[in-house]
Amino acid sequence: MADAGLIAIGAGIAVGLAGLASAIAEKDIGSAAVGAMAEDEKLFGKGLILTVIPETIVIFGLVMAILLWTKM
Repeated sequence: MADAGLIAIGAGIAVGLAGLASAIAEKDIGSAAVGAMAEDEKLFGKGLILTVIPETIVIFGLVMAILLWTKM
């Protein structure tokens, strides 16, 4: 059976790195979306959707952490 501490560290790394990657992606997408909306207000919906897409990466990281946590 695996060591519980190593599994907890792995789960934390999975969520932490997924959150960091999502934040970096969302920073670039968010600034581009705000610039596009400043020129044309009709692009609000597209900008909002494109800003939310990187958040799915965090959900995948959370799922991996839950899968690791259930193996303890």
